[in-house]
Amino acid sequence: MPRIRLDLAYDGNAYKGWAAQPGLQTVEGALHEALATILRREVRVTVAGRTDAGVHARGQVVHLDLGDDEWQGLARGRDLLPHEAMLRRLSGVLNRQQGAVVLKSVSAVPETFDARFSALSRSYSYRIADRRELWDPLRRHDTAWIRGAVDARLMDAEATAVLGLHDFGSFCRPREHSTTIRELQAFTIRRGADGIITATLTADAFCHHMVRALIGGCLDVGERRRAPGWLFSRLQEPSWDQRVRLAPPQGLVLESVAYPREDQLAQRAEQTRALRPVHTGTAESAVNDDAE
Repeated sequence: MPRIRLDLAYDGNAYKGWAAQPGLQTVEGALHEALATILRREVRVTVAGRTDAGVHARGQVVHLDLGDDEWQGLARGRDLLPHEAMLRRLSGVLNRQQGAVVLKSVSAVPETFDARFSALSRSYSYRIADRRELWDPLRRHDTAWIRGAVDARLMDAEATAVLGLHDFGSFCRPREHSTTIRELQAFTIRRGADGIITATLTADAFCHHMVRALIGGCLDVGERRRAPGWLFSRLQEPSWDQRVRLAPPQGLVLESVAYPREDQLAQRAEQTRALRPVHTGTAESAVNDDAE
């Protein structure tokens, strides 16, 4: 059975998150509907990382499996390769979303490719406008508007302090049978020449609400609600509680997902699925990759 990779971008403001939910407009629901339209059956998809309501993506990755006849028959006798035919036909159906979902590319990948478990890392960005004169109504769906100026240098120092492999339980909403150990590989916060603050984060994976909680903690320090060093000290108490502040969702964008070479896909997926030891000496399965 051919395994197919889809690369997607979407406006999260138009949906109630990624995951399909009865009676709600979601990105996965829109994709399921489009696939069913061209394939005449329901198709299960696996996503690199689920996003919450209002969270956007430029570089989301999905995989699905088709029958060989389905794959070869997508062109319907036209002089098109299967991936070209699928890109054209699926994009045509997704046009019903009025531009909120764009299919960037379609490709056949090895059966060892897993959009979720083969990923080496995910990268996100987060835009902040902290002065009224920076509030652009044309960017209100992808930029968090903050009342009152923040200190971007203090925020960047907080970000640097939590780099590395840690139990991020204090910044992750708990999920049963899921580990909160993650390797935060990059985290910077900079104010650009235009005055907009942009945070960029890369990790092997993110657990539920981790990005928004980390940004929220940095904002608390940048607004001087918390003393410098608060993020690192909070990291030493890996337990979610009411002290955690979630940054607004609309500033968050999944920028890209990185994968290894084809000959390393299976090994990477096996490593990701393996049990990860936690600092208490117990172990939990690395099954949760929800970023927002």
